[in-house]
Amino acid sequence: MQILVNTDSNIEGTDDMVREVEASVNTLLARFTPRLTRIEVHLRDESAGKTTPDDITCTLEARPAGGNPLVVTDNASTPTAAVTGALHKLASMLDSTFGRLDNHKGASAMGDEQPY
Repeated sequence: MQILVNTDSNIEGTDDMVREVEASVNTLLARFTPRLTRIEVHLRDESAGKTTPDDITCTLEARPAGGNPLVVTDNASTPTAAVTGALHKLASMLDSTFGRLDNHKGASAMGDEQPY
């Protein structure tokens, strides 16, 4: 799974910050890695450098293999908190999306025995 981290001009995208974001993505989305081709992380400061509450926005775009992109956004006062919040939202969305794909209508119910 490829991870791309982008920041606007008001957030310093240091190598350490990029490594921290990549580690968070790999940790929180590990169970989905075989089903995802790419995660794009976009961080921006909505208040252009001024200190206001919840002014950092993190937008995550997940690219499932063979599927449409999934996008979530979270706002927080720090980039780390915004990334973490967005990752939790994305994990929930991926659970829901892949759950629907795996448990489609017409599939046998749990506990049903398959005839031989």
